Amino acid sequence: MSIHLVRRATAALIMLVAFGAIVMFATANTTPKETNSMTAPSPSATSIYEFSMKDIDGKTVKLEDFKGKAVLIVNVASKCGNTPQYEGLEKIYKQYKDKGFVVLGFPANNFMGQEPGSEADIKQFCTQKYNVTFPMFSKISVKGDDIHPLYKYLTQASNPTGDVRWNFGKFLIGKDGKIIARFDPKTLPESQEVTSAIESALK
Repeated sequence: MSIHLVRRATAALIMLVAFGAIVMFATANTTPKETNSMTAPSPSATSIYEFSMKDIDGKTVKLEDFKGKAVLIVNVASKCGNTPQYEGLEKIYKQYKDKGFVVLGFPANNFMGQEPGSEADIKQFCTQKYNVTFPMFSKISVKGDDIHPLYKYLTQASNPTGDVRWNFGKFLIGKDGKIIARFDPKTLPESQEVTSAIESALK
């Protein structure tokens, strides 16, 4: 075989290899897009029963465990002007718990760093100072880029919608796990506005 033919064959082989590499590169870059387009995003939550949370001791709690109860979800903090509302929350919990009502406290440090302590610190504070017996959970974020999915659901599915404004915002959940009322952080737990809504939810 002449040198000329060898060179032509070599050039053809190089072009073939290069073409194969281009095809492989194109396939590698398009395949993920096709896969992603076929993978539908998870559907939006329709009730709190779709969430599992860590309690104040780090144990997993499925919120579906509260199915059939009226639930008041509250973002709490230990160093806030609203912190004395712990007393009112405990009061209404004891008043209605035997009728199927529960308060769930979610510590959050989103507002002026007013919940800086550990879960152990929070548990000690609310039990010793306010004799809290209702379920308390581990710290989460209730607003911002790192908002917990539970609070993303609560703030988007409630009426009105929108971010939690401060510590001790309240969401009343019906026996079906859906939001039926939302209360401002300044609204006291034992106020007629809240207790009337709880009594309606328990019917």
